Amino acid sequence: MRIDILTLFPEICESPINYSILGRAQKAGLLKLVVTNIRDFSHDSHKKVDDYSYGGGPGMVLRPGPIFEAVESLPSGKVILMTPAGRVFNQTLAKELSGESHLIFVCGHYEGVDERIRKELVDLELSIGDYVLTGGELPALVVTEAVVRLIPGVLGNEESAVHDSFSDHVLDYPHYTRPQEFRGMLVPEVLLSGHHEKIRQWRRKEALLRTLERRPDLLAEVQLSEKEEKLA
Repeated sequence: MRIDILTLFPEICESPINYSILGRAQKAGLLKLVVTNIRDFSHDSHKKVDDYSYGGGPGMVLRPGPIFEAVESLPSGKVILMTPAGRVFNQTLAKELSGESHLIFVCGHYEGVDERIRKELVDLELSIGDYVLTGGELPALVVTEAVVRLIPGVLGNEESAVHDSFSDHVLDYPHYTRPQEFRGMLVPEVLLSGHHEKIRQWRRKEALLRTLERRPDLLAEVQLSEKEEKLA
């Protein structure tokens, strides 16, 4: 997969993309991740890429020219605009996007982008939540990591992605590791039993209970067995 991030502030992206999962995916040849400065496509002597909004109002708007040219300089891909007005990102979308061969993220700033960018250039508008950030860089990085970890071969254990929270609209079950006893708190006996079916049932029950307690809205998307419905 190739991912391009178009931004006014490449420094924000440069460190995160070189470490942990994103760094390993690139070293393994499973990912090509390129950060491009939108200002490089400004023909203004001061590299200006924004201007005042027609009709007045506070703040500046990103001009269409530099962003159109930045996208057109790249191989064809799915163009994603990070914006509070976009579709809210979730694990289902992450799975969909992990099947793409090339993603291009456009990171907005200031009061946003010229509407012609949205209408003529963008394939998908995404938001990572109902709040406002200064720019689209951090949201683009969030989406990038969520997508890349679903690419086959990126994670050391492929089952890690399968059992993640939200992978089946249910939060993850509790995890325990050594020591068996810590400050009087014990690991549940079932996890020490070696009985795989009992462990599976316990984990499913705990995952459903956790989801019911913290995110009951998610259960509307879950196909529950008769036994699980009684639990929920």
